[in-house]
Amino acid sequence: MAKLVALYKKPANVAAFDEYYFSTHVPIAKKVPGLRRYEVSSGPVATPQGDSAYHLAAILWFDSLAAIQAALGSPEGQATAGDLANFAQAGVDLLMFDSKEV
Repeated sequence: MAKLVALYKKPANVAAFDEYYFSTHVPIAKKVPGLRRYEVSSGPVATPQGDSAYHLAAILWFDSLAAIQAALGSPEGQATAGDLANFAQAGVDLLMFDSKEV
């Protein structure tokens, strides 16, 4: 499996971010081809030392890095990426990687 992790920084208006993210962005992102699973954090995103700079973590599962790249290049992927400017003004860090159980 491969994962795309989106780490959304704390927005100025948490309620507005959450409303837009769950009612608008998630339905757009769920149309991305090759998406196998979509998880989001529940509650605060913390570090071992306490609070973090992040409000929400989203983990999207795909079959491979190639599948992630194809998904991002698709019209649905482009729509999802283009939508970030509508609600993620505080910023978002994107990480992509293959994973394996150990």
